[in-house]
Amino acid sequence: MRVVLQRVKKASVAIDNQTVGTIGQGLLLLVGFQADDGSEQIDYLVKKIANCRIFSDEDDKLNLNVQQVNGKILSVSQFTLYADTKKGNRPSFTRAQDPKIASKNYDEFNQKLRALGIEVQTGKFGADMQVSLVNDGPVTIIFDTDNK
Repeated sequence: MRVVLQRVKKASVAIDNQTVGTIGQGLLLLVGFQADDGSEQIDYLVKKIANCRIFSDEDDKLNLNVQQVNGKILSVSQFTLYADTKKGNRPSFTRAQDPKIASKNYDEFNQKLRALGIEVQTGKFGADMQVSLVNDGPVTIIFDTDNK
């Protein structure tokens, strides 16, 4: 499982020019699953993301997590995180999880974040989406359960 996390001042996702998710301060998550990902990987990343201290405290040190700043999460599914670019110029996506399984894992991931009391907005799994954001920092972190 891979997640690209970006600390944002605001972010939104639209489908066919209709906004389906929007947040102010918080985290934009681009979320991808590979073939053998499941609850173990989801639990690991939910804990890491919820506790990731990347927001500034009163001393301007990165000591606060998303909950401590009353931030929100915008979670967007992105199978292209598992692009294989080794051969040729056209990426292969054979490492990405089967969409039926990945959709369930994506829902589980978002529900587990919500269960922690974090407001989570989402895009629509499998849709062609337009993501807009104002990156804060910028702060961008890549989580990969293959590299714990």
